[in-house]
Amino acid sequence: MGAPPPYATLLAFTRYVGRTGPSKATFVSGLRRQRESGSGFNPHGSLVKALKADIQFRTEGAHLTAVIDVVRPRWRPLYEALVPGAISYLKSLGDPAKVGLAQTHDALGVLGGLSLKVNPHLGLRYDDGNAEAVRLHFDPEPPSDEAVVATLHLMSRHMRQMLPRATPVLVDVRRGTVHRPDPAIRSGDVERWLAGEAAAFAAMWGPATAAAS
Repeated sequence: MGAPPPYATLLAFTRYVGRTGPSKATFVSGLRRQRESGSGFNPHGSLVKALKADIQFRTEGAHLTAVIDVVRPRWRPLYEALVPGAISYLKSLGDPAKVGLAQTHDALGVLGGLSLKVNPHLGLRYDDGNAEAVRLHFDPEPPSDEAVVATLHLMSRHMRQMLPRATPVLVDVRRGTVHRPDPAIRSGDVERWLAGEAAAFAAMWGPATAAAS
């Protein structure tokens, strides 16, 4: 069958660009081994569902509060750390009657020879017609400046596939902090930077690069 071609999710790639030196190669090799083994588990799914339910049913955090007692005991400390910030973000959306969920789609693209999956966690549509595609950051540490810029740029780059005419948003869940695109940052500069990072990622992936060409 051969080795899998170079591939990264939005989360993996933005974690990669925030690293420096030899740790980048170690990170990429770990991702490749994980993909080859088919391992990996997302512990945050119940929180995303609870947040969506609170938005949809306008329950102002009731589902988020309840989910702490529903998840497996091993995940309870994680949810206890995440839920307060998630509720803070929910409240920042304003009047629950003026915002609802919007359907989003995952996007697939290629950058610098690297296949990328770009996927928001949820979409929002406000009663004034504006929309947002929202990506959630769950890590204990805040997202690096590089990760914020990369996430928002890649979401903008693929917004037509995900939620047309929406604004990309990155939410640091633990701190309830919201990041939106900085108009002072030049998109062309970011595109060139990320294309170089993606090409280096694909090269570090190893022999599968040739199979993907």
